Amino acid sequence: MREYLVVLAVAWVVTYLTTGLVRVAAIRFAPPPEVRERDVHTVPTPRLGGVAMYFGFLAALLFARHMPMLHQWVYTESTAVPGLLLGSGLLILLGVIDDRWGVDALIKLAGQVFAASVMVLKGVQIQWLPIPGYGTVVLDPTSSAVLSILIVVIMINAVNFVDGLDGLAAGMCAIAALAFFVFGYRLQVGYFISSAAPAVMIAAIVVGMCLGFLCHNWSPARIFMGDTGSMLLGLLLAATTILAIGQIDQDLMLQAAHTQTAATHKSLAVYIPLVLPFSCLALPMIDMIMAVVRRTAAGLSPFSADKQHLHHRLLEIGHSRQRAVLIMYLWAALISGAVILVTVTPPHRPPILFAMGALGLWLLILLLPQVRRRMDARADRRSARHAAARARRGAPVAAAFHTEGATPPQWPDLVHSASETRRPHS
Repeated sequence: MREYLVVLAVAWVVTYLTTGLVRVAAIRFAPPPEVRERDVHTVPTPRLGGVAMYFGFLAALLFARHMPMLHQWVYTESTAVPGLLLGSGLLILLGVIDDRWGVDALIKLAGQVFAASVMVLKGVQIQWLPIPGYGTVVLDPTSSAVLSILIVVIMINAVNFVDGLDGLAAGMCAIAALAFFVFGYRLQVGYFISSAAPAVMIAAIVVGMCLGFLCHNWSPARIFMGDTGSMLLGLLLAATTILAIGQIDQDLMLQAAHTQTAATHKSLAVYIPLVLPFSCLALPMIDMIMAVVRRTAAGLSPFSADKQHLHHRLLEIGHSRQRAVLIMYLWAALISGAVILVTVTPPHRPPILFAMGALGLWLLILLLPQVRRRMDARADRRSARHAAARARRGAPVAAAFHTEGATPPQWPDLVHSASETRRPHS
């Protein structure tokens, strides 16, 4: 556990520290686009936050290489890291181009398939598949590659679809990765499956990356992850699923069970790697399917943008941005807890049930009218403070441009550091 926590902390700290630097670079070299009609934010905000997350990912991998246990199980006994580096590097390149200049939807989809194919060909692919009621099916190379690429592309686009509110995608991915980390670590320690270590380590890194980025991305966000970050997170979550599928020997698990009940719960663990990441992102995946059906029925391209996503509907019925994000967080955590619960024997369920009960209570409290009014008032005060800070920073710049007869910039509030955001100039 200690090694995984250290890797998580490295990803967190490096992502947090480099996000501010990436933000300054994005402002200077990649001016943020104008606010679109479907956007929720009102101020042009720099993207490319995924580059900082990638730095955190690389730093965590480098640090893990020098840890004896992870070096043995991840770098010596597994070939996952080279494939992850190549696939993620290609997606980062594609994401930077898209966030800076824009890329056609079909070209971007082709780039996602290519990056997934490179990662799969380097060894990150499903070798066999557990089928309920049938057993384990060994996949031929073609079926293995096609299924692995399909999982990666679906996960990438599911994360991309949910990236619509400040902190939403990063928080949802952190919850999904944390749930997978808990499940994977239980496999490794409880069932003595050392081959689950690569998936567990990647899940820990994703948690650290998301938490480090959330410090800058929580509403009101100072930087967005962009397609660079959403595609990276989708790739890594898909990789955890692929690396865990087929790593469990069902026959040995059943032999280790002392009762029929225990055998049933142990056999369920075989199928959880197939279900857990997708169940954690069930809401965005349902949203993605509904968006495709909705746009296709209207005669539009499935890749065309609109303002009818789930988070947009939460805003329409009166929820603030922060509350809408918290509601989706809690639903994702409850679904993740329910999936993990079915694999645990009854004597070990009380802690999980207690945590789910606390999350459910928190969700109900968020929906109370009194709480909604207080959160809305707090959000209004925060927005007013930021608006006043932007006005104080923008007035001298606008006056200077007016004196020289030039047009003032459209986003003067962006050229300041994170520390200046908390302590605006007087």
